[in-house]
Amino acid sequence: MFKNLTGRLDSVFKTLRGYGRISEKNVADSMREVRRVLLEADVNYRVAKDFIARVQERALGQKVLRSISPGQQIIKIFRDELTVLLGGEAPNLDSLLKSPGIVMMVGLQGSGKTTTAVKLALFLGKRGKRVVLGATDLRRPAAVHQLGVLARRANLPIVTDEHGSALSVAQRTIEFCSENRMDGAVLDTAGRLHVDEGMMAELKEMKEAISPDHIFFVADGMTGQDAVNSASEFLRWLDFDGVILTKLDGDERGGAALSIRAVTGKPIFFGGTGEGLGDLEVFHPERMASRILGLGDVISLVEKVEEAVEEEAAARMAEKLARQTFDLEDFLDQIKQLKKMGPLDQLLGLLPGLGGKLKSLKFDERSLVPVEAIIQSMTPEERRKPGIIDGSRRQRIAAGSGTSVHQVNQLLKQFFGMQKMMKRMGDFKMSERSVGRDFVKLTHF
Repeated sequence: MFKNLTGRLDSVFKTLRGYGRISEKNVADSMREVRRVLLEADVNYRVAKDFIARVQERALGQKVLRSISPGQQIIKIFRDELTVLLGGEAPNLDSLLKSPGIVMMVGLQGSGKTTTAVKLALFLGKRGKRVVLGATDLRRPAAVHQLGVLARRANLPIVTDEHGSALSVAQRTIEFCSENRMDGAVLDTAGRLHVDEGMMAELKEMKEAISPDHIFFVADGMTGQDAVNSASEFLRWLDFDGVILTKLDGDERGGAALSIRAVTGKPIFFGGTGEGLGDLEVFHPERMASRILGLGDVISLVEKVEEAVEEEAAARMAEKLARQTFDLEDFLDQIKQLKKMGPLDQLLGLLPGLGGKLKSLKFDERSLVPVEAIIQSMTPEERRKPGIIDGSRRQRIAAGSGTSVHQVNQLLKQFFGMQKMMKRMGDFKMSERSVGRDFVKLTHF
């Protein structure tokens, strides 16, 4: 997420941090480079100009110039202003979570609106709300079928009628919601490849007829200024409540995220961070600003862990670690839990200091496949007692998993090394330096 932007900004701030003292010229030169970076990220020109002016004005204050670490002070100012640019505070979800009501999803074709409608319904469902989907997009070929497939995968009810009108489907969805005493309905509306009056008139008619409780504009986060321009036009016709940005996991630039709030004045409610139906995050401006600057987002990482790992399972794992009875069966469970949390590069990007350093690294999730295959080819006894796996067993496991004996040996060696490290960490007579040295040896095997 924002890898290119993060890398470029990290380079600028590294130069700033290197100065013992900061002058007006240093600040001006750095802000000129930052403005170039923002424009290359497809940030709106006026938004970039105003943003740089605010940062520069605060950065030239005597308190900053005379501080012990002026470079760090300017980075803090930049993060504060970036947080304001993204919306300042997290959106208020109270009304949506208490009573979703009727939610209209609007946007251009190809923005990810249909998938996002299901993601939002699933998001509400995980929070105890019973929601039905309404397939009102009768113009795009296979739109109803796509929504139906995703709805079945998410185990959500759906109302369709390809022979009716968009408005009649919306009204039937609302009736279904009322008759079944559900908490709300999410309507997937029609989009176009561009904004046209026919589409906007249809959406405006639907809005006036059903009086939705919430209208969300779904924007493709990878389209930059095109998304911002479309949002402005939709706002003029529909006055939507907020924005949902999709494809943030593939957004190398970030122009839409940095511009859309300032141009429309509407908050960003959610961000789509992957293709999975559970990959929808509440948009927190402060956390996003920290991610963009490569400062990490530990809070979001903890939330992902809490969502992926059940409390009882975590307690059992903690007990096993304390008793030093962690085995390959547990290791396999941990791999499955890790995969549920999302792509590995995204997770590492949430750790402080790694954001700008991940640009040149490529994480292949397929590397976990042979590890899973090797463990699954073992007998239950071998998983619980890997010490019994001798040469003939290793040959059998390699043949059964479609891997080599070398790969089996490597996995077992790493696992035994990890067990040894855990045992050392459990012995509090060991010094921190000793434990750290062993950890480095293990991770650099």
